[in-house]
Amino acid sequence: MNNFPEKNAQITWDEETKNKFSRLLEKIPVFLRGMAEKQVSQKAEDLVKEENRSVICEKDLVDALFAETPFGFHGPMKSDMEDLHIDYSQYGYPK
Repeated sequence: MNNFPEKNAQITWDEETKNKFSRLLEKIPVFLRGMAEKQVSQKAEDLVKEENRSVICEKDLVDALFAETPFGFHGPMKSDMEDLHIDYSQYGYPK
């Protein structure tokens, strides 16, 4: 038996996490927004699939944001997360 979800398994977003992601995307410049949404969403889905889960939660979003956001933009990204009451430090990222 493999450790991966069925190929047709539907990946969904926790509603609160989806709303937070939408609000974070609004803070990204329009010309980067589409690319950021695609890359972060794909990374979050990959993380969920690796753990054989089907729902993207806040931790997956935070992990995907840190993985896909260039280091030079981590400061503003952290500020944006703090504005939305996302405590990324609980997932192992420094303040």
